[in-house]
Formats: sequence, C-alpha cells, structure tokens
Amino acid sequence: LIKLIKSLKKYDLKLYKLSANEKTKSLKVANKIIEYLLINNFNRSDCVIAFGGGIFGDLSAFVSNLTKRGTKFINIPTTLLAQVDASIGGKTGINSNQGKNLIGTYYQPDFVLNDISVLKSLPQREMISGYGEILKHSLILDKKFFLWLSKNGKKIINKKNYIHLMKAIVKSCKIKGTIVHKDEKEKNLRMILNFGHTFAHAFESAKNFSKKLNHGEAVLIGMMIASELSNKKKLLTLNDLSLIKKHYFNLKLPMNINKIFKRREISKIVYFMKKDKKNMNEKINLILLHKIGKTTKPRKISLNGNEIKKFLN
Repeated sequence: LIKLIKSLKKYDLKLYKLSANEKTKSLKVANKIIEYLLINNFNRSDCVIAFGGGIFGDLSAFVSNLTKRGTKFINIPTTLLAQVDASIGGKTGINSNQGKNLIGTYYQPDFVLNDISVLKSLPQREMISGYGEILKHSLILDKKFFLWLSKNGKKIINKKNYIHLMKAIVKSCKIKGTIVHKDEKEKNLRMILNFGHTFAHAFESAKNFSKKLNHGEAVLIGMMIASELSNKKKLLTLNDLSLIKKHYFNLKLPMNINKIFKRREISKIVYFMKKDKKNMNEKINLILLHKIGKTTKPRKISLNGNEIKKFLN
C-alpha cells in the first residue's frame, strides 16, 4: 500500500480503509463510500482503485458502477483468490440478509493489475482458499491442468515454487477469461463457473459470514459435495471421484461438511440454496461433473430442497 501511495503522489489521492470481511459487503457500507465520493466531488474522469482481496474488489466495482452511473475503476487484487477468480469477469456484488452476492451488477474494470509479489505475506489459509478456485477451473474444463496440479499443488500452496504459482495463476485466469468472453452476463456457459458455489454461498450465509469459514474453504467443501453428488447421480465415475478425493487428502484441503455444520443446520443451508440467483423456479440449479474437465450443462440439473437435505444428512 505504501508503494502504491508513493506512485500516486502527484494525484489528489483520497484513502478509504475498510476491514476485510463479508459483512463489509453491504448496502450500508456501499452507500457510505458513495456519499464520501460525492462529497469529494468525484466525477467520471476520476478513478476508484481497489487494493485488497475479493471483498474489496466486489464492493469497489459496485460503488464505481453506481457513482454518477460509472466512474473509472482499477482492481489490484492482493490475495490468490482475488487474482485467479474475483478480479476477473466484471461481476460486482454485495450481500443481503437473504444470502451472498444477491445484489450486484456487471461492470468491467479499466484494468486489473496482478502482482505475484504481494502474495509473499499471505497466510497459508488464504493460499488454500485461493487454491480452491484454481482447482475448480481445472475440474470444470481442463483435466491436464488437474493432473499438473496433482503434481505441483503442494508447492503452490506452500509458496515453494513461484514459477509454478505463476503458471497456475495465468492458466486459471485464461480458463475463466475464455468462459467470460463467451458469456459475460451469465446467460448460459458462465454458469459452469458456479461448480461448488451454490453449496458454498449457502454455507457462508448459514454461518452468517463467520471468519471460521472463508469463501475458498466453503468452495472446496462445496466442490467435494458436488463431486460426491455427481457420483451418486451416476454422472461421475468412482475412479474420477477417487482422484479428486486423493487430491484433497494429499493437500489436506477442507472437504468434510460435518466438521463445520451440525445436522440441525442443514435446513438453514437448504434455505439459502433456494435463494441462489441462478435458480429459475422452486428447484435448486446445480452444476455437477460428468468427468474431470467436463461439467453438466447449465440448467440441466435441478433438485428440490428435500432431495438436497436428504443428501447432506
């Protein structure tokens, strides 16, 4: 941050600091920032710069889009999760009492600056969180990438090899970028990026966005449950499911819902899954796996709440 401030010293810089938690992504906070920008007479030639993780990126993009119907926006993601996922695609989002990211728009940044050096100070828990999104991109579209991660995942998480880390970030960005380019507004193809996320967002909401479960951890658990459900539905072979589970075990990735939730909380999870923005009716839309590297088509798998509740129990 100090380096960034120094590099912008010739500009009339205004700093607005926030705590990094999901509760910050609210209409109340967004309104405060917008009022701050208006009081300081921000106009469309001015620029909002997000410096932080996905929470700041989502919120800053939302604020930039709404202020005077669009101010310039630059995103500088400082977490692995934000670099490989949240900063790509133009989704803005804030949370509601009814669930995660239910309020938002599409607003592409003027540019995104990924600097791998900022990850050096990132705790391992945050590295694992970001790795969940990298793993997701391999599972939905690229088996070769999955097999490469199986060999190099530990080095990436432990930051033992920055060449491998860079390769994983670039590959992940390319996969998501290709999908977004084909379907920016999530009418069809982009929905495959939600693999594991319908479960994950419900987990986070059910825990009231507690720090005990961050987004990446929720995604990892959600992907494991979605993989197991894929196998139960006879879509994913036991061999592929075993490869995914082996990957989780080898890297000690979070995968067990029972360590996070008690049985009595399952109904709350299903309640929030029903609120998911991709649902078209009373049923819950899910993206599942046919095999490692290939998902089901969007809107092809819709389950009722009771079926999901029974499966989670």
